[in-house]
Amino acid sequence: MMFDLKNVSFSYEETEREPEYEKRGKKINIDETLIPSKVFAVENLNFTIKKGEFVAIVGRNGSGKSTCAKLLNGLLLPENGTVIVDSFDTKNSEFIWEIRSRVGMVFQNPDNQIIGTTVEEDVAFGPENLGVPYFEMVERVNSAIETVGLSDHKSREPHLLSGGQKQRVAIAGILAMKPKCIVLDEATAMLDPIGRREVIKVITKLNKEHNITVVLITHHMDEVAKAQRAILIDKGKMVFDGTPGELFSHREEVYEAGLETPQVSQLFYLLNKEEGFNLPEDTIDVDTACARLEALLKGDNHVH
Repeated sequence: MMFDLKNVSFSYEETEREPEYEKRGKKINIDETLIPSKVFAVENLNFTIKKGEFVAIVGRNGSGKSTCAKLLNGLLLPENGTVIVDSFDTKNSEFIWEIRSRVGMVFQNPDNQIIGTTVEEDVAFGPENLGVPYFEMVERVNSAIETVGLSDHKSREPHLLSGGQKQRVAIAGILAMKPKCIVLDEATAMLDPIGRREVIKVITKLNKEHNITVVLITHHMDEVAKAQRAILIDKGKMVFDGTPGELFSHREEVYEAGLETPQVSQLFYLLNKEEGFNLPEDTIDVDTACARLEALLKGDNHVH
């Protein structure tokens, strides 16, 4: 088991200004008087993620999904419950190094993670700090850069790269440290559609060809289609856990959570509703949709 979350809750403390009150018949508003209150970012989360899975954790902004990401590698510790990472409890400070060496984090803005003056230098930063021997480090760096498709850019300055390429550099830097899992916390949120496709292509390859566990935190529902499993979080609580196809079949739950289904799912829903077809509404990728529409045009009204 890569991750095991049991009854996990985490709250942030907010403060509210105390309302006006009367003293000796005169209204007084004391700005300095603040009332502390707890706001749960996530509450009573229970799920496991197996080694080698590609799981998308989805939800609207403020749903708690990014808090969940930080709990997965011990950047945040649960207020209640336990987070077990590869048999290590994140609350045990003795194991935090072991946990973070197993779980690599890629964040929203690649510029915040890139520090090297060249791509090669940046990717080498992690293994160098881990004390990896020189020749092994060179091998790791070259392999990681090749894996993300940037071999032709090894000597380039990162600031000259596109957003998608920068994010791939950040992923290569994590790969060079040989993690068992990569958690991407809204890593495509600042990218254009081309950059997003580049990143999703790379992490899909890592999962399929290298058996690296991938946890993708996102609100882009078309990205969810690439995952094996989808976990929907709304208002800090898990409201769905299943395949992406099953998730998109629960249209009302998705809409109530402030999200939309992929365009191909919406198209099939409308064709069924308006034209009386019987197209599978759990269709989540364009290639499958094209094949099913082609079959429909050939006269098969019951496409599977």
